[in-house]
Amino acid sequence: MTAGTDGRRAKGERRRRAILDATLRVVERDGIAGTSHRAIAREAGVPAASISYYFTGIDELLVATLLESVDLLVADIGRMRARTPADAGAWARTIAENLALLVDGRRARTIAEYELYLLAARRPALRPAARRWIEVAAGQVDRGLDVPPEVVTAFFAAVDGLLMQALIADEPPGAADFEPVLRFLLRPLGAEVG
Repeated sequence: MTAGTDGRRAKGERRRRAILDATLRVVERDGIAGTSHRAIAREAGVPAASISYYFTGIDELLVATLLESVDLLVADIGRMRARTPADAGAWARTIAENLALLVDGRRARTIAEYELYLLAARRPALRPAARRWIEVAAGQVDRGLDVPPEVVTAFFAAVDGLLMQALIADEPPGAADFEPVLRFLLRPLGAEVG
């Protein structure tokens, strides 16, 4: 492989990355209804035809964007694990702080990710990516502890509910509001969850 080939590949990856980032920004700003090849190309600063070069259709682009969000989720969980002692109280505090950030500091992005996630109910092409989100998060909680699947399912259903309620609240809840609920939800998972 020549240096020119490597340079073209790197340029192509930068353009693909710009398109994915632009897609999430468009969904953040305009919602799924405002997401089109033209809007994304304008946001990314690329010709509209280049989107078709990297993605066969809007569904493939939305799937890639949702999978990108899964990667960010994994990175967030990794950072949370790295800074949190392995006890339920500390873990509840860390999750509460993260939820507060998601509904206040990263509100638009959280809404966009949920919109993509919920779009999977209408667009079957997105379902594998949405399920991947659930599988990755559940795997991070279980981590070989043999937590019963129904406990993990209940925990994530409750966290999703907390986030949805927080996103529609007039005033976004803070970490102190989330923490007592999380302490309760974490009980069945045991102190080793962190």
